[in-house]
Amino acid sequence: MWTNEKIFKIAMEQSAKDISSIAEDFTKSNNVFVESKKSDEARRYLELPFSLQLVSYGNNIVASTGGEFSQIAEDYLKRVDTAHAFETPSIHILNDALQPLGQKICFMAEYFLPDLERLKPLDCDFDMKELGQEDFKNLYTAEWSNALCKQRSHLDVMGIGAYDGEKLIGLAACSADCDTMWQIGIDVLPNYRRRGIASALTSRLAIRILEEGRVPFYCAAWCNIGSVRNAIKSGFSPAWVEMTAKPNDFVDKMITK
Repeated sequence: MWTNEKIFKIAMEQSAKDISSIAEDFTKSNNVFVESKKSDEARRYLELPFSLQLVSYGNNIVASTGGEFSQIAEDYLKRVDTAHAFETPSIHILNDALQPLGQKICFMAEYFLPDLERLKPLDCDFDMKELGQEDFKNLYTAEWSNALCKQRSHLDVMGIGAYDGEKLIGLAACSADCDTMWQIGIDVLPNYRRRGIASALTSRLAIRILEEGRVPFYCAAWCNIGSVRNAIKSGFSPAWVEMTAKPNDFVDKMITK
């Protein structure tokens, strides 16, 4: 039987596998420093080992690093407290320290978990139906690039679509990012937004993932207010945050996309 405590525990255990730590590290009052290593149990899209990855569930920060980046992380977290380590102007301090080693802050994201006291199947004015991998074959297009990932299509395992007649107008799909947790992505066509479609699809897919014995999770950039609102409306609550350093050329290519 699912409980919020069980869901939270599974998420912490997975985060620990991702960064070569243990789940208890996230509950400590002091910051923790670990060496990043490759792991077959990590989320399948992560490029390991990390040079510098900071993760917080709100109590402290666990820094997963390697080589020269270890001292950078230690110096940074001695200078900046947990509440301000993931925001400017503090981030400029960390970014400046990374630059001589050819890296920059790249990814910053907030992750959400379902709150079972609020999660329920929401409705919209359109027909919805469950989809599988066979249904996704012709959907790897720009319209559905948040719900599905062409580069990792083998991980896209299940979805729920909303239809206006025969036309697909919204899609929530999940990727089997690891053995215990499936990540939800959502897209709604522009002319159909703000009509409750995203939350209806997201909430229903979250429930189906739980029925499959996996924990659904949802990721959004802090500045993506629409996505954050959808997470909350769909019955999710903020759970943890991550910040990742990447090589300069990797970051620059993302900027020029």
